[in-house]
Order: sequence, then C-alpha cells, then structure tokens
Amino acid sequence: MIKVDFHPSGEVTEELLKYAVIVTADNKGNWIFVRHKERTTWEIPGGRHEPNEEIIKTAERELIEETGATRFSLKAICIYSVSIDSNITYGLLAYAEVQEFGKTLTLEIAEKRAFGELPTELTYPMIQPLLFEHAIKNKMVKQNNQT
Repeated sequence: MIKVDFHPSGEVTEELLKYAVIVTADNKGNWIFVRHKERTTWEIPGGRHEPNEEIIKTAERELIEETGATRFSLKAICIYSVSIDSNITYGLLAYAEVQEFGKTLTLEIAEKRAFGELPTELTYPMIQPLLFEHAIKNKMVKQNNQT
C-alpha cells in the first residue's frame, strides 16, 4: 500500500530528503510535465538529492535540467513522505513559475509539455496527483494571505 503524507517545516531533517519535486507553471497558466526517454507517461519535474547539496538547490537544478527553465521563481512548499509497506522516503515539494524556457533538456528527458490540467497518463499515478493538489492548494492559500 502507498501512503503520502505532508510534514511541517523542521519535522524532517534535510539529510533524510532523497528527492525534490517541483510543480511547475508557465507564464500562460499551464502546468509543465516531462516525459523520461524510457517511459511513455508524464511526470512532475524533479529528481534525486545529491550529497552536499542543499535541497532547494536540488529543486533548482532539476527544474533547469528537466524543463530548460532559464528565468523562474521557485518556492519550497513542504516536505512530503511516501510510504510503501514499511519503506519510507522523504522529499521536498516545491512550486515554480517559469517566465522563460531555453531549448536544452537533459539527456534523460525526451520532452516537456504544457497541460491545462493534470495529465491522466502519469508515471506515478498514486503519488503525483496528491503532490500536485497539495502544491496548488498551498500556493493558493499563500496568495490569498498576501492580498
């Protein structure tokens, strides 16, 4: 069984974080998803946390590598965990608004595409919708609190 949980800041130490996932919007209000060259399904941009790298830098690096973003704003939303049976992994959930994309993607990404809503053919269909919805909800809450 797969379970996704969201954790408040400070509850999980950074050294436990294995991934950064970045829910990404373009300047037209579309959602950006990527397709790995070995898959036919869509994914939220993201990737592995490297040793001695701050997790927010992981998010920035993965956003650039996987989408070709050249001008963007990036904010951490929260820490999430994915439990599969007794195995738990942790990651950073972030949100990015991209004003400009370059042409270059990493070799592992076959394409990026803008969608008006969450695509139905997802690589991780039990996880990604929950991350997507949580990021959107928290982005909207923060926007409403700023106005």
